[in-house]
Amino acid sequence: MSEQNFDIVVLGGGSGGYAAALRAVQLGLTVGLIEKGKVGGTCLHRGCIPTKALLHSAEVADYARESSKFGVNTTFDGIDVAAVTAYREGIVSSKWKGLQGLIKARGITTIEGEGRLTSPTTVQVGEDSIVGKHVILATGSYSRSLPGLEIGGRVITSEQALELDFVPKKVAVLGGGVIGVEFASVWKSFGADVTIVEALPHLVPNEEESVSKQLERAFRKRGIDFKLGVRFQGVTQDDSGVVLTLENGETVEAELLLVAVGRGAATAGLGFEEVGVAMDRGFVLTNERLATNVPGVYAVGDIVPGLQLAHRGFQQGIFVAEEIAGLNPIVVDDVNIPKVTYCDPEVASVGYTEAKAVEKFGAQVSSYEYNLGGNGKSAIIGTSGSIKVVRVNDGPVVGVHMIGARVGELIGEAQLAVNWEAYPEDIAPLIHAHPTQNEAMGEAFLMLAGKPLHAL
Repeated sequence: MSEQNFDIVVLGGGSGGYAAALRAVQLGLTVGLIEKGKVGGTCLHRGCIPTKALLHSAEVADYARESSKFGVNTTFDGIDVAAVTAYREGIVSSKWKGLQGLIKARGITTIEGEGRLTSPTTVQVGEDSIVGKHVILATGSYSRSLPGLEIGGRVITSEQALELDFVPKKVAVLGGGVIGVEFASVWKSFGADVTIVEALPHLVPNEEESVSKQLERAFRKRGIDFKLGVRFQGVTQDDSGVVLTLENGETVEAELLLVAVGRGAATAGLGFEEVGVAMDRGFVLTNERLATNVPGVYAVGDIVPGLQLAHRGFQQGIFVAEEIAGLNPIVVDDVNIPKVTYCDPEVASVGYTEAKAVEKFGAQVSSYEYNLGGNGKSAIIGTSGSIKVVRVNDGPVVGVHMIGARVGELIGEAQLAVNWEAYPEDIAPLIHAHPTQNEAMGEAFLMLAGKPLHAL
C-alpha cells in the first residue's frame, strides 16, 4: 500500500472534475485527479461532443437534400455510417488528446482506477490511499431507465445509440426531453421514421410553452411523430423489433426503442453514505456553495441536484477550486444557466419562463416574442422561429427563450443580460450587426424598451 498527499483530491475526471483540477493548480494548489475511464467524462466521450457531431452530420444531410432551394444542385446518396462514426470519433479523439496534454502540462497528477471515499480526506484506489486536505466528488451520471424497463437487445440508451453501425428504419423514443428530441432529429435526418412518447403535455417540457409548441409544429412538419401526455406501460421485443405499449392502450412498433428518460447520479457503491455524506435518491446534497455536510468535502456536476449540463459542472468545478482557495466566488443559480437543445430547429433559453416569472415576481411581468420571419439572416438560412424576452416591468430582463436554426449561438448575449440584471433600456441602444440573427434579440429589447422599429 502507498499514500499520496495533495491539497485537493478530485474523484472523477469529467467536466466538473477536470475544471476543478485545472483551476486549482492555477491557484497554486496540488491536485490528485482520479478517473476510472478517460478524462473528459460523459460529455466528451459519450454525450455532448459525439452527439453534436452526429447532429452536424444530420444537418449536412438535410442541406444535401434541400440544396436546390438555394440554387445548388446536389444529390443525396445516403448515410455512410462508418464515415460518420470516423468523423465523430476523430473529433472526440482530438479533444481527448488535447485535454490529456493540458492536464499533464499543468502538473496535475492523474490516478487511473476506480476510487472509493473511505474518509473525509481519503479516496482509496485499489491498494493506494489518495489523501487530500479537501475532496471534490465529481463522479457524473448514467442513463436512467424506468421501473420494469430493462435495457438490452433492441431497448437501448443514448450510449448504445451512438455506437449503432446502421441507420434504423423505424425508431421509438421514450422521452421528449433534450436527449430524446436530439436523437429523434438525427434519425429523421438520416432517413428513419421516428415516434417520440412523452408523458408530459409537451416536448422539451422544461422550456417556455410557446417554444415547445413551435418545436412540435416544426417536428410535425418534418414528419417526426410524437405522442404527448401518455405514459409508458410495457415493451416486448423479438428478433424483428419492439412493441411499446402505452397506458392508453396504444402501441408503437419499431426496430429499436431509445430510452431517454433522464440521467441518474453515479454514486452507488462509492462510499459516500458510509462516510456520512448526506444523499437523496443517489444525489449528493450540498449548500449553495457546493459544500456537503461533511467538512472539507464538496460535490460538483451531475451528482448535485439540478440541471445536468456539462457547462454547469465545468463552472461548479471552477467555483469550488476558488472557494477552497478563499476567493469567495459568486453563486450562479441554476435558473440563470443557459440551456441549448441541438435538434432541428434548435432551442435555447436562460432565466425564467413567463409563467415562472409571474410566480416569482407577481403580475408585474411583461414579455415580447419577436418572430424570426422578420429577420433577414433567418430568411437567408431558411429558418423560422422566435425570440421571446421576459422582463419585470420597469425592471430587468429575467428570461430569454429562443427557437430556430443556430439560436444556440445567440445564448451568450442572453445569459449576460439575465445574469447582469440588464434592463431592456440598457441594451436597446447597443448595436447588433446586420444582417445577423442577433438582430432579432435586439428588436425584442427595443420593443420592451418602448421603441420598436419593425414590430407593430
